[in-house]
Amino acid sequence: MVSPTRYVTAPGVTLKAGRTLGPGMELGLTDSVALVTAGSRGLGRASALALAREGADVAVCARNAERLEAARRDINDAAAGDVLAVQADITDPDDVDALLSEVTDDLGGLDHLVVSTGRPADGPFAAATERDWYVGYDLLVMSLVWLARRAGPFLADGGGSLTAIASTEAREPVAGRVISSTVRRAVPGLVKTLAREWAPAVRVNAVLPGPHDTPGLHDRVEAATAAGRYESVESGVEQLRGAVPLGRLGDPAALGDLVAVLASDRAGFVTGACVPVDGGTLRG
Repeated sequence: MVSPTRYVTAPGVTLKAGRTLGPGMELGLTDSVALVTAGSRGLGRASALALAREGADVAVCARNAERLEAARRDINDAAAGDVLAVQADITDPDDVDALLSEVTDDLGGLDHLVVSTGRPADGPFAAATERDWYVGYDLLVMSLVWLARRAGPFLADGGGSLTAIASTEAREPVAGRVISSTVRRAVPGLVKTLAREWAPAVRVNAVLPGPHDTPGLHDRVEAATAAGRYESVESGVEQLRGAVPLGRLGDPAALGDLVAVLASDRAGFVTGACVPVDGGTLRG
């Protein structure tokens, strides 16, 4: 079943007399298969929703079974294709093997891989243990490596795509997030390398989100408030919002739409790109 055509009108735009607004972009994702990791909430869930609405068969994975099932139900309600949920830990290469086997067996292949992850431990350099560094590296880099190695042959078979959801921290460090600010810098290097090595069969890109209105952001603000950094959760969120030049937090649904576009032929000449989605917060 093909998703209905959507019409978009930008706020404040007035069409000239006699003109009508044409249909939005048809992304051509119907009958394709997409896997989105960390798809139970936040930016991963938003990306899975966008792909499902555009007609792709979508598989999502996460470690938390309860949140995963809730996400599956929501995505299925909006889906034009099939939806599969697989409990998996992408920092475990054996789990990655089992995940790819289940997705490709149940959905008949894999055309698009979207790699979203959780966050490593926050804190300054002095507070980070060696274990924290190893966990952070597995979470942010090796998970992408393991997934890419196992998914690569499937993606190449159908001329597919890989999109990594990283962070602006891959370009610009953030105080108090030494592990994320250090380790994430490997992601653009891997993305650009794979974009060349896998061309022309597979396109490889990354999006670099700034602060978005996600459960993870609110969790971090609550933890920072408990530690005395903010007077309240509300004031903490307001400070983050005020630091964004556009004056607001990012909308996860809009980032999900960008991920869907990057997976589609509409972005057929885009590979090796690391696209900031940050409201203008990056300075360089």
